[in-house]
Amino acid sequence: MIEARNLSAGYFENQVLNCLNFTAESGKITVLTGPNGCGKSTLLRVMAGIHPHTEGKILIDGQNVDAFTARERACKIAYLAQSKPVPDIMALRMVLHGRFPYLAYPRKYRREDVLIARHAMEQMGIADLEGRSMQTLSGGTRQKVYIAMALAQDTPVIFMDEPTTYLDAAYQLQTMEQASALAAAGKAVVMVLHDLAMALRTADCIAVMQDGRIVQAGDPQAVFESGCLDRVFGIRVKRFWVDTNWQYYYESRENNHL
Repeated sequence: MIEARNLSAGYFENQVLNCLNFTAESGKITVLTGPNGCGKSTLLRVMAGIHPHTEGKILIDGQNVDAFTARERACKIAYLAQSKPVPDIMALRMVLHGRFPYLAYPRKYRREDVLIARHAMEQMGIADLEGRSMQTLSGGTRQKVYIAMALAQDTPVIFMDEPTTYLDAAYQLQTMEQASALAAAGKAVVMVLHDLAMALRTADCIAVMQDGRIVQAGDPQAVFESGCLDRVFGIRVKRFWVDTNWQYYYESRENNHL
């Protein structure tokens, strides 16, 4: 489990997170959603140790993350950023970067690391691309490589900022199924999603952000029934029953489908 307690952070004079409290449990997918600019990506960056916080603390299983070394933190938290560089290296070597926290100096990959990286690529359906340069891959395929890198890091907490970006519908579903498998294996999976329908269908917990705070959190049905999504996004979220599950969609206030 990872927690943020009374967390504040920002950029220069701009306060983005305001005494925020947040919990993501192990074995569950927690989705952060909210309007653009509400602080979702900043929260992930701060909790991952990429951006500093000015107040509060972050705990993993009761341990204060500020006391961890960079290597110890990287063994606890994998972070998949929304925008990423595209180095001119082979896809397999990119995925192997996820094994850095486990290597002694000088960094020499073990057979175990290569096997773990290849298995992660197999999970994402890109095993045949290990010798391809990252710069020759499409945006969607690169995204799969970065997700494979996060899988190879094998941490108890995984942060994903818009992991379905650039992916077609089939691979979006595959990514969400992979996230579910990670949660089933006991990991705390935290992701930022703008697709409300996907978030409501797949999350175990949804945390709704507005103005740097969590304004509602709970299971998808409870968050839907609270009306919080309608108020925060200025839309109407609706649902209908198909087979054994609720399916969600949303409309504008004028009843035009978005």
